[in-house]
Amino acid sequence: MAPQLFIPPNACDSHLHIFDPRFREVLPADDMSAVPCTASAYAEVQRALQIDRAVVVTPRNYDTDNAVTVDAIAQMGLHRARGVAVLRPDVSDSTLALLHEQGIRGIRFTLYTPEHAPTSFDMVEPLAARIKVFGWHLQLHWTADQIVAHEGLLERLPVSVVFDHLGRLPVSVGLDHPAAAIIERLMRENRAWVKLSAPYLDSGKGRQSTYEDVDEVARHWIAVAPNQVVWGSDWPHTSLRSPPSTAIFLEKLFSWVDDQACLDRILVSNPARLYWDAEA
Repeated sequence: MAPQLFIPPNACDSHLHIFDPRFREVLPADDMSAVPCTASAYAEVQRALQIDRAVVVTPRNYDTDNAVTVDAIAQMGLHRARGVAVLRPDVSDSTLALLHEQGIRGIRFTLYTPEHAPTSFDMVEPLAARIKVFGWHLQLHWTADQIVAHEGLLERLPVSVVFDHLGRLPVSVGLDHPAAAIIERLMRENRAWVKLSAPYLDSGKGRQSTYEDVDEVARHWIAVAPNQVVWGSDWPHTSLRSPPSTAIFLEKLFSWVDDQACLDRILVSNPARLYWDAEA
């Protein structure tokens, strides 16, 4: 980490998952099932990173049961945690209201592999209309090709969207992929955000790499819309068989920013606007 930069107070990890054996998984979590991925285990990571706030995202393993996420938020405290749920259009209004009180601020659509997803593309628009009253957003883990295919849908949405994991642009194409122009336009219009997270998902480098082949994309999002990006650790890194220290991914963020003011926006003020209703 550059010595002139430091982790500011109220810094937020805007993307992590909790896997707690007290809650039944519909789809078991690969090799990570045997690894402690509870809220208390994450608290140790959080202390090491000096990160005060966190956003817990329900993984697909729990289908639309968000109890594990709500429980983790309660353990951390509403002043320090928020969550993103997985839901289908049959969710009741009363459940949405309760989830809002419990700290949920968005709905995630993990559709990069639709055959394994608990939701579908035809559910996106109906749910967007339902959550607008709460000020929630849609978090989209889609491939770059899916973003292009559903550009019309994205244009119609009445709520903000958050593109997961750097927008999932393939490194072989990078910013030349047509999805990049769609994401950038929505960001410049303050209708979309990008999570600076999980560089390993599209990097072509090996396990011990610093994932430098995604640097251009990450720095581009920060440059074009510095108020529309947040950082996430993607802990516990379920797609990696031998995950490195989570600190590596915070170091990546340090390498992408130019100064402390930019770092403060990404770690503090931006997530405060997105998840805490602008409460810094």
